[in-house]
Amino acid sequence: MILFRNLTKTYRLQGTVKRVVNDVTLLLPSKTSIALLGRNGAGKSTLLRMIAGTTHPTKGEILSDGTISFPVGYAGSFHPDMSGAQNTRFVARIYGVDTESLMEYVRDFAELGSHFYLPIRSYSSGMRSRLSFGISMGLKFDTYLLDEITAVGDAAFKRKSEAVFQNRLKDCGAIYVTHSLGSVREMCTAGMVLEKGQLTYYDDVDEAIERHAWNSRH
Repeated sequence: MILFRNLTKTYRLQGTVKRVVNDVTLLLPSKTSIALLGRNGAGKSTLLRMIAGTTHPTKGEILSDGTISFPVGYAGSFHPDMSGAQNTRFVARIYGVDTESLMEYVRDFAELGSHFYLPIRSYSSGMRSRLSFGISMGLKFDTYLLDEITAVGDAAFKRKSEAVFQNRLKDCGAIYVTHSLGSVREMCTAGMVLEKGQLTYYDDVDEAIERHAWNSRH
């Protein structure tokens, strides 16, 4: 499970206060694939980074009784002067997994060829996303965080990524941010809608989609 307790996140931009979440208390169930929906700029990616622990709340806390991935597709934690291979080795040591096994998995899965051994700073955004996705899928988490899985490569790579991820969902949960409602219906059973600092959970993903669509029209 993941628990938001009195969670608040605010930013001050040019004298204006923006509230991403405002005093939210919410319990998310384990082993559930949850779509995170909201308008552009609502703060979905910020919330995802708070769940991952890479961004801190202004107030409140996020608690979990399981392991949570870094946002899949987000490569901001990688060292730009290290190669994809070196970053993979570093992540393996952090999570205490077999280095060579993870290296082999990521090298084959990410399809980066010789770029796997070149510095991250030479990668395109798509290549960084593929490396991030490969590392995440090579590690075992109780909950995966995904931000636009559809951005990780060409059509064939997207199909492969979605197939691997759906296989992971047999045993794990996920929080999934995407603008593709078709993907939401395929990959999620529940949903939550972020609107003006309020976060509402729905057991039925179709109800979440309907609420998101209503918010978008008003």
